[in-house]
Amino acid sequence: MSSLAQLDGRHIVLGVTGSIAAYKAASLVRLYKKAGAEVRVLMTKSAEQFIPALTLGTLADHTVHSEIFPEHDSDSWTAHVSLGLWADLFVIAPATAQTVAKLAHGFSDNMLTATALSARCPILVCPAMDLDMYQHPATQANFERLRSFGYEVMPADYGALASGLEGQGRLPEPEAIAARTAARISEVDSEVDSEVNADTSAQSALSREEGDGAPSGTTGPFYGKHVLVTAGPTEEPIDPVRMLTNPSTGTMGFALAEAVAAQGATVTLVSGPTHLDTPSGVTRVDVRTAAAMNEAVQARRNTADVVFMAAAVADYTPAHPSDSKKKKTEGTQTLTLKRTPDILKTLGEHKRDGQVLVGFALETDDARANAQDKRTRKNLDWIVLNKATDPGSGFGTGTNACTLFGPNGYESQIATAPKRDVAVSIVAQVARHTPALQPAPTS
Repeated sequence: MSSLAQLDGRHIVLGVTGSIAAYKAASLVRLYKKAGAEVRVLMTKSAEQFIPALTLGTLADHTVHSEIFPEHDSDSWTAHVSLGLWADLFVIAPATAQTVAKLAHGFSDNMLTATALSARCPILVCPAMDLDMYQHPATQANFERLRSFGYEVMPADYGALASGLEGQGRLPEPEAIAARTAARISEVDSEVDSEVNADTSAQSALSREEGDGAPSGTTGPFYGKHVLVTAGPTEEPIDPVRMLTNPSTGTMGFALAEAVAAQGATVTLVSGPTHLDTPSGVTRVDVRTAAAMNEAVQARRNTADVVFMAAAVADYTPAHPSDSKKKKTEGTQTLTLKRTPDILKTLGEHKRDGQVLVGFALETDDARANAQDKRTRKNLDWIVLNKATDPGSGFGTGTNACTLFGPNGYESQIATAPKRDVAVSIVAQVARHTPALQPAPTS
């Protein structure tokens, strides 16, 4: 099956705004059309400084609209209403900081923003801007406001920018946007099916809670792959009422499981104790100790195509846990610890050809050197470095910031963002730079 097969016969409105990345809209229209979608293009006036409306109109085979009140078409001033009803998905790519701000605050001063206000379909926003604009608190607040409206904001890519700087702000490649478009439409179809089958909703909800292992999307680079994700802390018992643990909430690992499931993977999530809900379509295996997590992971290593080892596994466990509560005594007590199994090292020692291992390193000192050393020692393809001392990073926060190290010297800084967005970015970059996970050409 083509990775974009879900687009066949679907209606897509593409909004293009005034960014140097507007030229990529031509490739995106071609991908949509090649997959069988019907496309209507809306442009802001500034977008026409970067790519002619005639080019996109020719590719889409329909007139491009920009103004609400055009000079020569008296009937098109209501197009924002009709297009908002016609579309299955409204994609805005590239979305500049200016347009993001307008969308976040309900402006309707051109055909694009007016259609967004009228649309009844989901909206996918794909930002493109310089890294400082992208990271600015006002822009990040606007992204959050859009998410609160139900919009999806696709994280910007990392790399060289038009300003000459390097960082997060690049428009994702057209292939990635097209794949996410198809996956989002698939998700909407699933939601509609659930509503139609309301009489079985209780049973469906139970099935999702328990996790049936079925992929939530049938498109994307992870389609047909078995992805193993670990998450959360472990608890190492001292006695029946005391334990050694850490502050991990499991949020990052659960976000990774959700992200790869959305890309079509069959996902097994091995989780330590958390209070998080299981992502839709994910099989969850609950464990408590490092030994139990090791057992669950090693039992599945031969079937896993990709492993994201995001759990905060204890390095040590009590050597002699007590079967009864230890009573308080005067003075000090000595607790003897022993090493827990090195889950990731064992995976690296048994890694088969084509298998992809992604590790995580939470560091305080010599962070880069320690992370890169861990990647080498444990035979990993990728490692994600978190610095526990960085604001908005590490345990107990809703955000994360990290550095991704990969094959052939690949390195990418991921700026502070909600963990769900960071997970999407990690998954996208791993897929883009792993040949076995790159989308097959559409037919």
